[in-house]
Amino acid sequence: MPEINDLKKDLEKAADPEKAKLLQRFFKTGKGEYGEGDVFLGIVVPKQREVAKKYQDIELSEMSHLLSSEIHEFRLVALLILTYKLKNKHITIQEKEKIFHFYLKNAQKGNINNWDLVDLSAPNIVGTHLLDKDRKILYKLAKSNNLWEKRISVLATFMFIKYKDYKDSLKIAELLLEDKHDLMHKAVGWMLREIGKRDTKEEEKFLKKHYKKMPRTMLRYAIEKFPENKRQAYLNGKI
Repeated sequence: MPEINDLKKDLEKAADPEKAKLLQRFFKTGKGEYGEGDVFLGIVVPKQREVAKKYQDIELSEMSHLLSSEIHEFRLVALLILTYKLKNKHITIQEKEKIFHFYLKNAQKGNINNWDLVDLSAPNIVGTHLLDKDRKILYKLAKSNNLWEKRISVLATFMFIKYKDYKDSLKIAELLLEDKHDLMHKAVGWMLREIGKRDTKEEEKFLKKHYKKMPRTMLRYAIEKFPENKRQAYLNGKI
């Protein structure tokens, strides 16, 4: 796999051990934390995008090697390559389908296992694929015991929100109202906020029904852009 080896060398050249230490802490890689075991080289995302663009013609069959690596940047670059492949105007329907299933298979294997990996890939890969298709798979992911599959289900709907299609975002938000993980509270709140940026009435219709029982972090994220008086009214239960 000469191209894969060249890609790895390019990333290793850009490694920054001091930044890697900071990222290890930021992405909670300690024992018992959500990113336990994740290893960082300490490379900024713009550099990773540059490398991904350079190697975007790598065959899908070779990508598993990157996605199964313990090195975070190898996995992120692999996911970025998938997003660039999907943007290629010559891509076929069959190739798109293949990438979609390849992505979900790797999510199931636990290779897409930190929030930035999900956030930079799920809208563009899962969301884009499902724009004109049945979305049952998202509800299956939302009910998964795997934190990252659940986050994929939420973040995929970001692509629908961009097209002013809020139905699945709101249904999945409802399913996840009682989720215990802070990262899910943030993800759901973020999508509600994105809906509100486009349609405040739609977001508030959901909030008025659920805000009193929503996790505090989810609510804070959802109302972040509201005027201060309205924000306080929600926080104090006086809507």
